[in-house]
Amino acid sequence: MIRMRIFFVVFLLPIALSCSLGGKPTYSVKHYVLEYPSPRMEGIQKINELIKVERFSVSPVFNSTAMVYRENPFGRDAYHYERWRVNPGEMVTDLVVRDLRNSGLFRAIFSYQDMEEARFLLEGQVEEFLELEEKDHWKAMLGIHITFLDQTKKDSVEKVVFQRSYRFAELFSEKTPEGLAGGMSKAMERFTRQLIRDLEKAMKEGRR
Repeated sequence: MIRMRIFFVVFLLPIALSCSLGGKPTYSVKHYVLEYPSPRMEGIQKINELIKVERFSVSPVFNSTAMVYRENPFGRDAYHYERWRVNPGEMVTDLVVRDLRNSGLFRAIFSYQDMEEARFLLEGQVEEFLELEEKDHWKAMLGIHITFLDQTKKDSVEKVVFQRSYRFAELFSEKTPEGLAGGMSKAMERFTRQLIRDLEKAMKEGRR
């Protein structure tokens, strides 16, 4: 009789635990980040100026850690058990700061977390940050709008050194979160490489 009671208690324990948790199985969530080496910028000439990079804003659709994809026009969905480790705005901003520092273009680069002020200010908005599904292939789509400002100018129009939109797409072979993270990393590397060249060109033209 005692053995039967013990068996009954042991048998009911998993059921009780399941009920206490709402009867739903738990799943672990995997997190992803963008990962790539800073682009090697050949022939960069250092400019004796300071620049500060503000935290990039994000379009509402992508302003979370959800890994968003589009299967059909007007539709947006997200992977259930995979997410970005941090918000795309913070992730993109930190990589821009890192790549600018490694490029050697400016005398010093400050981030939005630094107290220092600088003559030049780089602002941005992440407009697209998603996976696009098209027939038999997938693309990581990255869209970023940049505003580069000279804060020594008093006139609002003269403050704008340049304003530009960037859009990069990278194909990947498998519809997986890993594929999206890899494709987005390549798109991000292309973006920072082009951004650094555009900043260099703008600074040189401004000195003429």
